[in-house]
Amino acid sequence: MNNYDSLDIDKKLELKNQITDHAKLFGGKNHFLSLIESLRKSHPNPLMSKDASFSYEKGTVKWEKVIFKEKVILLIDIINRSNEDNNLMPNEKIKGYKTIRNLLRTIGPMKFVVSPKNTKDGKGFSISPIEIIDSKTCRLNFMFEVLFFLPVSLVKKIYIGPKKSN
Repeated sequence: MNNYDSLDIDKKLELKNQITDHAKLFGGKNHFLSLIESLRKSHPNPLMSKDASFSYEKGTVKWEKVIFKEKVILLIDIINRSNEDNNLMPNEKIKGYKTIRNLLRTIGPMKFVVSPKNTKDGKGFSISPIEIIDSKTCRLNFMFEVLFFLPVSLVKKIYIGPKKSN
């Protein structure tokens, strides 16, 4: 998401509500933001984990299967190149179309489970990384983007929400 400032207030509120709701399920704003900060500090990218999980002091993120380094790099590349409507699926004539299509088909149905260490903090949540709309349209799940790709400063900006106009 590179166009947050250009979104209308209703869309900004919708994104804020998504983050707020998921943060409540993980122990609140501080736990959620510390998870995101831990994910950003982790090198190599936590999606490349050999045991398909990421642990930190307040919880874990687990997913169904290992994603290899070249697939994570490809995913980052197609996210960066996605067009205005955030469609990740390229045109069939583009070089590497089958590789991208196979990646999206592979990770699309996966579930990522985010769990706090202490069950008193919340029950956690699960997300799918890709929203498959039809054979030519796939979008990155907003919460997956928040967890693994958006800058922490933008996540905080979304969490605060839009400025109220008089």
